[in-house]
Amino acid sequence: MTDDDHALARDLARQAGTRLLELRARGGDQEVLRKAGDRQSHEFLTAALAGRRPGDVVLSEVGADNPARLDARRVWIIDPLDGTREFGEPGRTDWAVHVALWESGDLTAGAVALPAQGTVLSTLEPPPGPSPAAATAPMRIVVSRSRPPSFVRNISDLLGAELVPLGSAGAKVAAVICGEVDAYVHGGGFYEWDTAAPVAVARAAGFHASRIDGSPLEYNQADLLMPDILVGRPAVAGVLLQAIREVTHAP
Repeated sequence: MTDDDHALARDLARQAGTRLLELRARGGDQEVLRKAGDRQSHEFLTAALAGRRPGDVVLSEVGADNPARLDARRVWIIDPLDGTREFGEPGRTDWAVHVALWESGDLTAGAVALPAQGTVLSTLEPPPGPSPAAATAPMRIVVSRSRPPSFVRNISDLLGAELVPLGSAGAKVAAVICGEVDAYVHGGGFYEWDTAAPVAVARAAGFHASRIDGSPLEYNQADLLMPDILVGRPAVAGVLLQAIREVTHAP
């Protein structure tokens, strides 16, 4: 991995985002727009990676899984349009483009573009680190807009936390990184491409990222399903992990 990989992740996420904004500006049927966004962004990113990194394998939400990735040293994990639902809704800004590089066992580079917000967060220039202070009262936890897990509501009740609904996983982790919320907790299951790039950027900026039991997040696995995630400021991670244990093991 070189600085060029960081720059490539950032540039491709930004360029894909620009194309999505242009597509969205044309308007039209929401479902047609969503499908076109997914497809066109996927085609752009996979073609660009094939040209710039021809020896690497690509794992994309939209493309077929290539078994060669399990033996590859370098795998790009991309979500061409994270938050497809929000992309199709006029005025919503909580959708993203994810581009991450997994290399020899771990994430090494990544970028999350938030095109409708004019922002790209990347490992090339990691955002400022998290505040060491404890959470303000109440703690703010960002959750799924459409399917917040019930145990997170129990955590909210236990800690007196405020739940903040948002669309894409990239937008949620970006809200943590940018200091808008204290943490992102999800337990409903998703896939590697939903979190690889956001986790790469969060880690580079000094944030905590793990499973909800505190175990490591692992990528480029045979089973692409990821059951859960916790991303947050280190100052609140311990409190949240303890609260999760209490609510998930309560009689």
